Amino acid sequence: MVSLIETIARSLVQNPEQVEVRLVEEKGDSMVIELKVSESDMGKVIGKQGRIAKAIRTVVKAAATKQNKNVTVEIVS
Repeated sequence: MVSLIETIARSLVQNPEQVEVRLVEEKGDSMVIELKVSESDMGKVIGKQGRIAKAIRTVVKAAATKQNKNVTVEIVS
């Protein structure tokens, strides 16, 4: 999941070297993954009215469902 989020985020931003994705918490079938990008790229990852962020979460949720997992993606600055 971490590599999927990292690939998507790097393709969206101007500064792909500043993209950081890390697994914050994993309990059983649940995972919390944190996505951190530079301040100048934050708008590109979130999108207008959060549409890009919602799309990222939807893709990750679909991939996680195939593995019987529950994944939460948090975007932090």
